[in-house]
Amino acid sequence: MTTISTRTVEYPADGLTMTGHLALPAGTGRRPAVLIGPEGMGLSDVERRRADALAELGYVALAFDLHGGRYLGDPEQMLARCLPLLADPDRMRDIGHAALDVLRAEPRTDPDRIAAVGYGTGGAVALELGRDGADLRAIGTLNALTTGRPGEAANIRCPVWAGVGSEDPIMPPAQRDAFTAEMQAAGVDWRLTVYGGALHAFHHPTVDHPTVPGVGHHPRHARRAWRDVLGLLTECLPVPQDPAHDPDEHTDPRH
Repeated sequence: MTTISTRTVEYPADGLTMTGHLALPAGTGRRPAVLIGPEGMGLSDVERRRADALAELGYVALAFDLHGGRYLGDPEQMLARCLPLLADPDRMRDIGHAALDVLRAEPRTDPDRIAAVGYGTGGAVALELGRDGADLRAIGTLNALTTGRPGEAANIRCPVWAGVGSEDPIMPPAQRDAFTAEMQAAGVDWRLTVYGGALHAFHHPTVDHPTVPGVGHHPRHARRAWRDVLGLLTECLPVPQDPAHDPDEHTDPRH
Protein backbone atom coordinates (compact mmCIF):
# COMPACT_ATOMS: atom_id res chain seq x y z
CA MET A 1 0.00 0.00 0.00
CA THR A 2 1.28 3.45 -0.91
CA THR A 3 2.29 5.55 2.07
CA ILE A 4 0.05 8.55 2.59
CA SER A 5 -0.16 11.24 5.25
CA THR A 6 -3.27 12.76 6.80
CA ARG A 7 -4.10 15.68 9.03
CA THR A 8 -7.07 17.60 10.35
CA VAL A 9 -7.59 21.11 9.01
CA GLU A 10 -9.74 23.81 10.57
CA TYR A 11 -11.23 26.70 8.63
CA PRO A 12 -14.21 29.11 8.98
CA ALA A 13 -17.45 28.72 7.00
CA ASP A 14 -21.16 29.34 7.57
CA GLY A 15 -20.38 31.02 10.88
CA LEU A 16 -18.73 27.84 12.19
CA THR A 17 -15.26 26.40 12.61
CA MET A 18 -15.16 23.54 10.15
CA THR A 19 -12.94 20.50 10.68
CA GLY A 20 -11.90 18.75 7.49
CA HIS A 21 -9.77 15.69 6.79
CA LEU A 22 -6.86 16.20 4.40
CA ALA A 23 -5.09 13.21 2.85
CA LEU A 24 -1.85 13.60 0.91
CA PRO A 25 -0.25 11.10 -1.46
CA ALA A 26 3.36 9.98 -1.19
CA GLY A 27 6.01 12.22 -2.68
CA THR A 28 6.55 15.95 -2.73
CA GLY A 29 5.25 17.15 -6.09
CA ARG A 30 1.94 18.74 -6.94
CA ARG A 31 -0.93 16.40 -7.69
CA PRO A 32 -4.53 16.71 -8.90
CA ALA A 33 -6.95 17.15 -6.04
CA VAL A 34 -10.45 16.09 -5.06
CA LEU A 35 -12.90 17.81 -2.74
CA ILE A 36 -15.16 15.28 -1.02
CA GLY A 37 -18.55 16.29 0.41
CA PRO A 38 -20.38 14.14 3.00
CA GLU A 39 -24.00 13.12 3.38
CA GLY A 40 -26.27 15.31 5.49
CA MET A 41 -25.18 13.62 8.71
CA GLY A 42 -21.79 15.22 8.28
CA LEU A 43 -18.17 14.22 8.02
CA SER A 44 -17.48 10.70 9.27
CA ASP A 45 -14.90 7.95 8.90
CA VAL A 46 -16.66 6.91 5.67
CA GLU A 47 -15.55 10.11 3.93
CA ARG A 48 -12.17 10.06 5.65
CA ARG A 49 -11.54 6.57 4.24
CA ARG A 50 -12.57 7.74 0.79
CA ALA A 51 -10.10 10.62 1.01
CA ASP A 52 -7.39 8.20 2.11
CA ALA A 53 -8.23 5.84 -0.76
CA LEU A 54 -7.91 8.68 -3.26
CA ALA A 55 -4.59 9.73 -1.73
CA GLU A 56 -3.36 6.16 -2.22
CA LEU A 57 -4.21 6.59 -5.90
CA GLY A 58 -2.15 9.77 -6.07
CA TYR A 59 -4.70 12.53 -5.41
CA VAL A 60 -4.65 15.22 -2.77
CA ALA A 61 -8.06 14.80 -1.11
CA LEU A 62 -9.99 16.95 1.33
CA ALA A 63 -13.14 15.58 2.95
CA PHE A 64 -14.93 18.72 4.05
CA ASP A 65 -17.16 19.46 7.01
CA LEU A 66 -20.79 20.58 6.96
CA HIS A 67 -21.65 21.16 10.61
CA GLY A 68 -18.72 22.66 12.48
CA GLY A 69 -17.17 19.39 13.59
CA ARG A 70 -20.47 17.73 14.50
CA TYR A 71 -21.89 14.48 13.19
CA LEU A 72 -25.69 14.67 13.28
CA GLY A 73 -26.85 11.11 13.93
CA ASP A 74 -30.31 12.20 15.04
CA PRO A 75 -32.53 12.51 11.92
CA GLU A 76 -34.55 15.45 13.27
CA GLN A 77 -31.41 17.34 14.19
CA MET A 78 -29.89 16.59 10.78
CA LEU A 79 -32.99 17.76 8.89
CA ALA A 80 -33.24 20.90 11.02
CA ARG A 81 -29.73 21.80 9.91
CA CYS A 82 -29.74 20.52 6.32
CA LEU A 83 -33.16 21.56 4.98
CA PRO A 84 -32.54 25.32 5.44
CA LEU A 85 -29.05 24.83 4.07
CA LEU A 86 -30.30 23.04 0.96
CA ALA A 87 -32.79 25.88 0.40
CA ASP A 88 -30.03 28.49 0.45
CA PRO A 89 -27.58 28.21 -2.46
CA ASP A 90 -25.44 31.06 -1.16
CA ARG A 91 -24.82 29.27 2.14
CA MET A 92 -23.92 26.08 0.30
CA ARG A 93 -21.52 28.02 -1.89
CA ASP A 94 -19.92 29.61 1.15
CA ILE A 95 -19.29 26.17 2.65
CA GLY A 96 -17.99 24.82 -0.65
CA HIS A 97 -15.72 27.74 -1.49
CA ALA A 98 -14.22 27.78 2.01
CA ALA A 99 -13.22 24.13 1.65
CA LEU A 100 -12.09 24.62 -1.94
CA ASP A 101 -9.84 27.50 -0.83
CA VAL A 102 -8.21 25.24 1.77
CA LEU A 103 -7.62 22.53 -0.81
CA ARG A 104 -6.29 24.96 -3.40
CA ALA A 105 -3.90 26.51 -0.86
CA GLU A 106 -2.34 23.13 0.01
CA PRO A 107 1.20 23.16 -1.50
CA ARG A 108 0.77 19.60 -2.85
CA THR A 109 -2.36 20.59 -4.81
CA ASP A 110 -2.21 21.45 -8.48
CA PRO A 111 -4.64 24.40 -8.25
CA ASP A 112 -5.66 24.05 -11.89
CA ARG A 113 -6.67 20.40 -11.55
CA ILE A 114 -9.39 19.99 -8.93
CA ALA A 115 -12.61 17.95 -8.94
CA ALA A 116 -15.50 17.87 -6.49
CA VAL A 117 -17.27 14.66 -5.49
CA GLY A 118 -20.19 14.88 -3.07
CA TYR A 119 -22.82 12.69 -1.46
CA GLY A 120 -26.29 13.94 -0.50
CA THR A 121 -25.96 17.42 0.98
CA GLY A 122 -22.25 17.39 0.15
CA GLY A 123 -23.17 16.65 -3.45
CA ALA A 124 -25.55 19.60 -3.50
CA VAL A 125 -22.66 21.78 -2.30
CA ALA A 126 -20.48 20.45 -5.15
CA LEU A 127 -23.18 21.30 -7.69
CA GLU A 128 -23.56 24.80 -6.29
CA LEU A 129 -19.83 25.34 -6.70
CA GLY A 130 -20.31 24.47 -10.36
CA ARG A 131 -23.32 26.74 -10.72
CA ASP A 132 -21.20 29.51 -9.21
CA GLY A 133 -18.59 29.04 -11.92
CA ALA A 134 -15.88 27.42 -9.79
CA ASP A 135 -12.88 26.22 -11.78
CA LEU A 136 -13.34 22.45 -11.50
CA ARG A 137 -12.33 19.63 -13.84
CA ALA A 138 -15.27 17.41 -12.88
CA ILE A 139 -18.26 17.22 -10.53
CA GLY A 140 -19.53 13.88 -9.28
CA THR A 141 -22.59 13.44 -7.07
CA LEU A 142 -24.61 10.65 -5.49
CA ASN A 143 -28.10 11.22 -4.06
CA ALA A 144 -27.90 14.92 -4.90
CA LEU A 145 -30.19 15.63 -7.85
CA THR A 146 -30.81 19.19 -6.73
CA THR A 147 -31.75 21.94 -9.14
CA GLY A 148 -30.39 25.46 -8.93
CA ARG A 149 -31.59 28.96 -9.56
CA PRO A 150 -32.77 29.57 -13.14
CA GLY A 151 -29.96 29.90 -15.65
CA GLU A 152 -27.07 29.35 -13.26
CA ALA A 153 -26.27 25.83 -14.45
CA ALA A 154 -24.84 27.53 -17.54
CA ASN A 155 -21.90 28.54 -15.33
CA ILE A 156 -20.83 24.90 -14.90
CA ARG A 157 -17.49 24.55 -16.70
CA CYS A 158 -16.85 20.81 -16.43
CA PRO A 159 -18.48 17.40 -16.93
CA VAL A 160 -21.08 16.40 -14.34
CA TRP A 161 -21.78 12.81 -13.34
CA ALA A 162 -24.72 12.01 -11.06
CA GLY A 163 -25.78 8.73 -9.53
CA VAL A 164 -29.09 7.83 -7.85
CA GLY A 165 -30.93 4.74 -6.67
CA SER A 166 -34.00 3.79 -8.70
CA GLU A 167 -36.03 3.39 -5.48
CA ASP A 168 -34.79 6.54 -3.76
CA PRO A 169 -37.93 8.27 -2.38
CA ILE A 170 -35.95 11.40 -1.50
CA MET A 171 -34.79 11.80 -5.11
CA PRO A 172 -37.89 10.55 -7.02
CA PRO A 173 -38.21 10.38 -10.82
CA ALA A 174 -39.74 13.89 -11.01
CA GLN A 175 -36.69 15.37 -9.31
CA ARG A 176 -34.45 13.24 -11.50
CA ASP A 177 -36.18 14.66 -14.58
CA ALA A 178 -35.91 18.25 -13.35
CA PHE A 179 -32.19 17.86 -12.73
CA THR A 180 -31.46 16.36 -16.14
CA ALA A 181 -33.63 18.99 -17.84
CA GLU A 182 -31.64 21.73 -16.08
CA MET A 183 -28.31 20.21 -17.14
CA GLN A 184 -29.46 19.67 -20.73
CA ALA A 185 -30.88 23.18 -21.11
CA ALA A 186 -27.60 24.65 -19.85
CA GLY A 187 -25.51 22.67 -22.31
CA VAL A 188 -23.64 20.84 -19.57
CA ASP A 189 -21.70 17.67 -20.37
CA TRP A 190 -23.78 15.50 -18.03
CA ARG A 191 -24.39 11.84 -17.27
CA LEU A 192 -26.87 10.13 -14.95
CA THR A 193 -26.49 6.59 -13.63
CA VAL A 194 -29.54 4.95 -12.06
CA TYR A 195 -28.74 1.99 -9.79
CA GLY A 196 -31.57 -0.50 -9.98
CA GLY A 197 -33.26 -1.38 -6.70
CA ALA A 198 -31.16 1.01 -4.61
CA LEU A 199 -32.52 3.39 -1.97
CA HIS A 200 -31.21 6.75 -0.81
CA ALA A 201 -27.62 6.80 0.49
CA PHE A 202 -27.14 3.26 -0.84
CA HIS A 203 -23.39 3.91 -1.00
CA HIS A 204 -23.13 4.51 2.75
CA PRO A 205 -22.43 1.57 5.09
CA THR A 206 -25.23 0.80 7.54
CA VAL A 207 -25.11 3.10 10.57
CA ASP A 208 -25.88 2.28 14.20
CA HIS A 209 -28.39 5.10 14.68
CA PRO A 210 -31.84 6.00 13.26
CA THR A 211 -32.06 7.39 9.74
CA VAL A 212 -34.69 9.15 7.69
CA PRO A 213 -37.08 6.82 5.83
CA GLY A 214 -35.92 5.55 2.47
CA VAL A 215 -32.26 5.03 3.36
CA GLY A 216 -30.62 1.65 2.82
CA HIS A 217 -27.17 0.28 2.07
CA HIS A 218 -26.69 -1.68 -1.16
CA PRO A 219 -23.18 -3.20 -1.04
CA ARG A 220 -22.98 -4.25 -4.69
CA HIS A 221 -24.13 -0.89 -6.03
CA ALA A 222 -21.93 0.89 -3.48
CA ARG A 223 -18.90 -0.79 -5.03
CA ARG A 224 -20.14 0.04 -8.51
CA ALA A 225 -20.73 3.68 -7.60
CA TRP A 226 -17.21 3.97 -6.22
CA ARG A 227 -15.83 2.54 -9.46
CA ASP A 228 -17.96 5.06 -11.37
CA VAL A 229 -16.47 7.90 -9.30
CA LEU A 230 -12.99 6.61 -10.05
CA GLY A 231 -13.91 6.38 -13.73
CA LEU A 232 -14.96 10.03 -13.76
CA LEU A 233 -11.69 11.06 -12.13
CA THR A 234 -9.63 8.90 -14.47
CA GLU A 235 -11.30 10.53 -17.47
CA CYS A 236 -11.29 14.14 -16.30
CA LEU A 237 -8.49 14.32 -13.74
CA PRO A 238 -5.90 11.60 -14.42
CA VAL A 239 -3.00 11.20 -12.01
CA PRO A 240 0.44 11.58 -13.61
CA GLN A 241 2.01 8.19 -14.26
CA ASP A 242 4.10 7.06 -11.33
CA PRO A 243 5.39 3.49 -10.84
CA ALA A 244 4.75 3.80 -7.11
CA HIS A 245 1.01 3.91 -7.71
CA ASP A 246 -1.13 1.03 -8.94
CA PRO A 247 -4.61 2.44 -9.67
CA ASP A 248 -6.06 -1.04 -10.09
CA GLU A 249 -5.05 -2.07 -6.59
CA HIS A 250 -7.58 0.07 -4.77
CA THR A 251 -11.22 0.18 -5.79
CA ASP A 252 -13.35 0.44 -2.66
CA PRO A 253 -12.22 2.42 0.40
CA ARG A 254 -14.02 -0.02 2.67
CA HIS A 255 -11.96 -3.01 1.48
